[in-house]
Amino acid sequence: MDKSDTDWDGFDPEAREEREIGREMVSKSTGLGSVVAHFYRGEMSVVTTWRSRLDETINWAVTIISAILIYAFSTEGNHVILLTGMVVIAVFLGIEARRYQAYDVYRARARMLQENLFANTLDPSQGVEHRDWRRELSEDYRNPTIKTPYVEALSRRLRRIYFPFFALMLAAWLFKLMAFSTQPVLETAAVGNVPGFVVFGVVGLFYALITAVAFWPRERQSKGEFSKVEHGEWKEAE
Repeated sequence: MDKSDTDWDGFDPEAREEREIGREMVSKSTGLGSVVAHFYRGEMSVVTTWRSRLDETINWAVTIISAILIYAFSTEGNHVILLTGMVVIAVFLGIEARRYQAYDVYRARARMLQENLFANTLDPSQGVEHRDWRRELSEDYRNPTIKTPYVEALSRRLRRIYFPFFALMLAAWLFKLMAFSTQPVLETAAVGNVPGFVVFGVVGLFYALITAVAFWPRERQSKGEFSKVEHGEWKEAE
């Protein structure tokens, strides 16, 4: 075995001089700073790409919702198209939850670098946030893992984006049933041979389910950028 290999066998990423390489980057002239700069730039590029994918899904959802609402309240429109819109939004939500899981993998890596490398570079006196951050990051590059469970991803996208979409479609559906027909609401809500009370039951069950997914208390697993409630100051008041 090569002597250099023997030296690396004793490498301890949790040792103070190893985990706080941010201090080394500003106190010594090494090539590490240049490598990390390019590395971080690449990581942020991936984060930005996945963020744009999330925005694309939202844009498509907004476009389709607008088209459905316009058609539903036209002279030829039917309330069934609004029920179809709810299904379409649910499909987009499922796609976006998957994309959010991938996005959070790369965002978590970027935050790991920001918290333990760059923050330590700017102020070495504060130390690092994660004692074994180098080992964790190295392991994640060797064996990438999902950081956010699928249900949590659904919950986060529901609360922030899609729940208002569903609420809008529900309000439009109810308004269409009550304001554009002289028949009783339950009769108007019927879809083909499916009675109106069954349609109402299915819609009610669906909205109860998404409400539970969105607001059921659970321990957060995703690595958020703004997970704390505390507000910091940047500028001093004049």
